[in-house]
Amino acid sequence: MTRRTYAGPIIDVSFDADVCWHAAECVRGMPEVFDVSKRPWIDPTRADTEDSAQALRRVVGRCPSGALGIIESGTGRLSSA
Repeated sequence: MTRRTYAGPIIDVSFDADVCWHAAECVRGMPEVFDVSKRPWIDPTRADTEDSAQALRRVVGRCPSGALGIIESGTGRLSSA
C-alpha cells in the first residue's frame, strides 16, 4: 500500500499502512480524529483550531512506527510531527 493523505483545514495527515505497527497511540491520543470504526478512519477536519492542530501534531509525533506524518498547509512537506 502507498502512503495516503487525509486533508484537514490546518494540517493534513498522511498514513502508510505497510509501516504501521498498530500500537494505537493515535487512537488513544486523539480518538476524535483517529476512529477505526469510521471510513475514512482518519479525519483531520476535526482538528480545526490551532490548539487542536497542535495536539494532532503531538499525537502524530508519538507514532512509534512512523506510519503517520503531518503535512503543513501550503508547504507540501511531510514531517513526523
